[in-house]
Amino acid sequence: MNRDLTKGPVVRSMLLFAIPMILGDLLQQCYNIADTLIVGQFLGRNALAAVGSAFTLMTFLTSVILGLCMGSGALFSMRFGQRDDSSLRESLCASFYCIVLITVLLNLIAFACLDGLRIFLRVPAEVWGDMRVYLFIVFLGIPAIFLYNFFASFLRAIGNSVIPLVFLAVSSVLNIVLDLWFVAGAAQATVIAQYISGVGIAVYTWVRFPQVRSVARPRTLRAQRVREIFSYSSLTCVQQSVMNLGILMVQGLVNSFGPVVMAAFAAAVKIDAFAYMPVQDFGNAFSTFIAQNYGAKQNDRIRSGLKSAVLISPAFCVVLSAFVCAFAKPLMLLFVDAGETEILREGVRYLHIEGSFYCGIGCLFLLYGLYRALGKPGMSVVLTVISLGTRVALAYLLSSLPSIGVTGIWWSVPIGWALADFVGFVYYKKKINLYDGSQP
Repeated sequence: MNRDLTKGPVVRSMLLFAIPMILGDLLQQCYNIADTLIVGQFLGRNALAAVGSAFTLMTFLTSVILGLCMGSGALFSMRFGQRDDSSLRESLCASFYCIVLITVLLNLIAFACLDGLRIFLRVPAEVWGDMRVYLFIVFLGIPAIFLYNFFASFLRAIGNSVIPLVFLAVSSVLNIVLDLWFVAGAAQATVIAQYISGVGIAVYTWVRFPQVRSVARPRTLRAQRVREIFSYSSLTCVQQSVMNLGILMVQGLVNSFGPVVMAAFAAAVKIDAFAYMPVQDFGNAFSTFIAQNYGAKQNDRIRSGLKSAVLISPAFCVVLSAFVCAFAKPLMLLFVDAGETEILREGVRYLHIEGSFYCGIGCLFLLYGLYRALGKPGMSVVLTVISLGTRVALAYLLSSLPSIGVTGIWWSVPIGWALADFVGFVYYKKKINLYDGSQP
């Protein structure tokens, strides 16, 4: 199941590696989509608004863990490409202890700040009761999110994207079944499913891959590896956190427009995330491909992979855009009762605006993956700041104009994508040289 991405046909290698990642993250989206769908259909608009706001907050919190694991995964991929097993073991040990420490701190902060979140997110009083209960329970699942993402990042780094898919498939099905059983206990269902995937993949990886057992030997910990991991992971973590902090700030602005807009956003953003998730995962697979070949000094394969990815991702985005724009209302009806006409109208407007510009986010994911794999995660942070900074500033500015209102929040997103893409391409043309035969 392990795929060496430094050998074989370039396009075939990338796609075969990417497909299980795409399927896996689509299943992971099912965690909260199942919550949203069932809550929206059975418990009404206030419960839907509560779950939607909680999802945005949890995405921000878990982005810290996800960013650390993604940054570590890029380094694992390089070590695998270099065939340096000793350094790979040391990197695994350093990464594990660093991320465990941050996960514990994150969990403590989340519980300590729980009641203050209502003010920060400007949550209406009629929504806060449901949201607080939901958040308290899902915060208990943060360690499980660490377990899954850490061990999945290692498996993907060595070319194995199938096993993470298997564990997600099992837990996603379990999550949906438990959602239907609990109905009002959607948070419990999600946390149980998260622990199934997290503990399961940890045990499997521990048994099958001796390198991972280095995490149980603190003597393997090296100060040099800690610095190296921190260098790679911290910037990727900042990138993911900035991205989701911007989204969280936008969520606060959305909340100020009341439960109808909150519920519309809660449903539409799930559809939106589900739609462009494949190109996000293709960008991550592309990053692993580049990182392995970067470690192996295979410049020709890097160039070939880059050219192929630039054709594949936008083409797929065009198909996604056409589908979401054409079926915006039927997709919203999966989450919202047909009688909620105001919610449906606002959700459809959101999807028509965002869905028309998926090429922008598809290109941005490729740029993130490229710079992370080439050891330039700081550039990914810059692009994220540009994209989200533009989005937040324009969202607050445009929505304050009576003639535009909440629609300004929706338009700020594709404008942010476009500006970040422009900067990323200009930087590549001026600063990245893959044509002289030297190490990129």
